[in-house]
Amino acid sequence: MAKSDFDIYQHVTTQIIEAMEAGVSPWRAPWSGADQAALFPLRSSGEAYRGINVLMLWLAAHVNGFTSAHWFTFRQAKDLGAHVRKGSKSSTVVKYGTVERENDEGEAVAIPYARAYRVFNADQIEGLPEHFYIRPEPQEDLGTRPLPEVDSFFQAVGARVTHGGLCACYIPAEDRIQMPPVSAFMTAQHYTATLCHEITHWTGHRLRLDRFKVGATKADYAREELIAEIGSCFLGARIGVEPTIEEAASYLDSWLAVLKEDKRAIFKAASAAQRAADFVLEAAAAGGATVAAA
Repeated sequence: MAKSDFDIYQHVTTQIIEAMEAGVSPWRAPWSGADQAALFPLRSSGEAYRGINVLMLWLAAHVNGFTSAHWFTFRQAKDLGAHVRKGSKSSTVVKYGTVERENDEGEAVAIPYARAYRVFNADQIEGLPEHFYIRPEPQEDLGTRPLPEVDSFFQAVGARVTHGGLCACYIPAEDRIQMPPVSAFMTAQHYTATLCHEITHWTGHRLRLDRFKVGATKADYAREELIAEIGSCFLGARIGVEPTIEEAASYLDSWLAVLKEDKRAIFKAASAAQRAADFVLEAAAAGGATVAAA
């Protein structure tokens, strides 16, 4: 295949669909093994990847059993005096940018583009400084009692949360999150993961990220649930909570239908989930809370 024929949107979407059809949710991959913590993939500089690249590298780590959070291009490894092991298979990430072009009126306009490039996990590289191979300590198990810092985190966000009944949902008309009492959940972990999901919905209100459509269709609802599912995992990875929302499986067919219809849908969902997670984290920081586990 010629480089110009490579469709990064279709390539990523196909990988996500194949993983989902095989029973793997890419946004949950870091938690599928007992020894893997909720690691955000990191560039060679230590900067965290974002959006669709988080999903792609989580999936690659899951499939290959990588435990390091760090990823390098071939050249970045070489510049550090290291080398990629012979036969190692690279993983795909996406670089976004703009290129300036002249339109029909002779005006310079910025045209966005997405380009694929290849990276290797530190586990595939020999000779790196030792700290790249050290896996962070596993997140603390919440057990049956919420950690005080997790409670204070959600309180600082400022969302209106009420408790009672059997339903966990966000009610846009009342701008309110309805949760069953903590005692109704199997563990505090289940409660907190569910709240992460609902608070991601909360960010979609018109006064925040304005994500909800008037006259939403079934596909629109499926997209929003996908955003909330991915967003809850992004948030969970930052505050040290593993995702445990079992009902996600009931949305699988709807999600697959959306992804098969629109090759850019997973990119849009991951980007919206990243914005939602950023919004919640920034709201918590403004309210005086700190992230429990980065």
